[in-house]
Amino acid sequence: MLNYGLILLSTLMFSLMFFFNQTFQKSYGGGLRAALLFSAGTGIAGLLVLMIINGFAIEYTHFTLIMATLNALNGLAFTFCSLKALGKINLSLYSLFSMLGGMALPFVVGIIFYNEPLTWGKGVCFAIITLALLLTVEKGSGRGGLIYYVGIFTLNGMSGVLSKIFVDAPYEKASDAGYTILCALVTVVLSLLILLIIRPEKKRITPMAILSMAGNGILCRVGNWILLITLATLPASAQYPFVTGGTMILSTLICFFTPNKPSKREIAAVILSFIGLLVLVFIP
Repeated sequence: MLNYGLILLSTLMFSLMFFFNQTFQKSYGGGLRAALLFSAGTGIAGLLVLMIINGFAIEYTHFTLIMATLNALNGLAFTFCSLKALGKINLSLYSLFSMLGGMALPFVVGIIFYNEPLTWGKGVCFAIITLALLLTVEKGSGRGGLIYYVGIFTLNGMSGVLSKIFVDAPYEKASDAGYTILCALVTVVLSLLILLIIRPEKKRITPMAILSMAGNGILCRVGNWILLITLATLPASAQYPFVTGGTMILSTLICFFTPNKPSKREIAAVILSFIGLLVLVFIP
């Protein structure tokens, strides 16, 4: 149960991340430069917090660097797709593809490639949460973004897959915190290098954009560090459906304290998600 408590903490962080993403997109816009700036800013904020957590130690192995580089490239591509998508589609549709990918890919990879058992609890939970996600989709502003839907689905799912590969790999590697630090560091370096290469853009970075980058970076890096810890003892096929359902529940609860109150469909989706999580935890 301690593992599920830690995952619940990480889902709270991921629930808040969506709002920081949208706030940055509204403050600065989308496009390649915005994605690189966002990745650099969030990487720096997350790196500082993780360095404090890890006692300012930087760990290194060749395998850790390779995985951190793949993670950074995946993250840069996801950020680009996210910022472009948020300018074309509504937040509910963005959340649907993001969370479905984040749940489905690690679920399938864990069962097929890591021999994790497909239990009734996992299968029923997966089906219920998928139905709950579909309930949250709103009509309108969803045309013309197919390539971004696919990108968001695949790249967010690959984040979990890469974490699973790192945790289960038999090679010499850094600790969970050391790997997360290296991921943030590589992301910052790559983002800044590409920013130096591409044509400069005279656009003011607002205080709200800076706050959005800092908030997203801290929540993202610490949340993923927690998931790495729990992956050592909890199957990916159980963890990621829990993360998706928990994020839906907490995101909706947070909406009660904002001007955009949740709709009846969103409340129904939360109830379904809660049922799915109970099934996952209590039914083998």
